[in-house]
Amino acid sequence: MKLKGIRVVITGGSRGLGRALAARFADEGARLALCARSFDDLNRVALDLSLRGSPCLVSACDIADAAQVAQFEDLVLSEFGAVDVLINNAALLGPRADILEWSKPTWDRVMDVNVNGLFSITKAFLPSMIGQHAGSIINVSSSVGKVGKRRWGAYAASKFALEGFTQVLAEEVRGSGIRVNSIDPGAMDTDMRHAAYPDEDRSKLKSPSEVADAFVYLASDRSRGTTGQCIVAQDFTKTHKEIA
Repeated sequence: MKLKGIRVVITGGSRGLGRALAARFADEGARLALCARSFDDLNRVALDLSLRGSPCLVSACDIADAAQVAQFEDLVLSEFGAVDVLINNAALLGPRADILEWSKPTWDRVMDVNVNGLFSITKAFLPSMIGQHAGSIINVSSSVGKVGKRRWGAYAASKFALEGFTQVLAEEVRGSGIRVNSIDPGAMDTDMRHAAYPDEDRSKLKSPSEVADAFVYLASDRSRGTTGQCIVAQDFTKTHKEIA
C-alpha cells in the first residue's frame, strides 16, 4: 500500500473521476474524506468502500457555498486532525455554447464552483498542511485549460484560472514541504464527458480508474520536489508507470 494512513480529501467524490480515485486511494490504504453536492450519491460510494474494508468520511457540500465549506472543514479536521492530500476534483461543465449565448447567472455558477470553490476548499485545508510542513494539493485540470476551444465558455476559462492558481500557490508555498500540481486526465468515460459529447462512442474512452496512477504518484512521497507542474495523465502512464 503506497498511501497507508495518509489523510486525503477528494471533492466531487461521488461519481466519475472522484469516485474512481476514492476507490484507488482506499485500495492504497489512505484515509478518505469525500464531499459532493448529493449526499445520496456519496452514501453509495461510502457503502461500496465500507464493503471493501475501507470506511470513509462523507459530507454533502457545495464548494461554492462558504458556509458549507466551513462545516466540511470542521468535520474533516475534527476527525483527521490535519490533511495530507487535497484533490480538487469538483467542477461544473455548463452549457456547450458560444459565449454570447451564456447567461450571466449560468456563467457565474460555473465560475463560483470551478474557481471560487477551488479557492475556498484550498484555503480551508492549506493551514493544516502548513502546520505540519508537508502536503500535496492536486488540482484536476483539462486540455481546454491550456488551449481554448470554441463552445467551452466558462469551463475553459475556469480551467485556465485553475492553472494560474496552481502555479501561484506552488510558488507561495515553495520550500514549505507542500507541493501543488495539476493533472489533465484527458478524455474519460464520465457523465460530464458524455454531456459535452453526447454522440461520442463511450466504449472507446478510457475509464477514470485508468488515470489514477498519476494521482497516486503526486500524493505519495515519490513526487517529493515536483511542484507547480501540470501532468498529462496519458503521458505519465506511458513514461512513469513503474513508479506510480
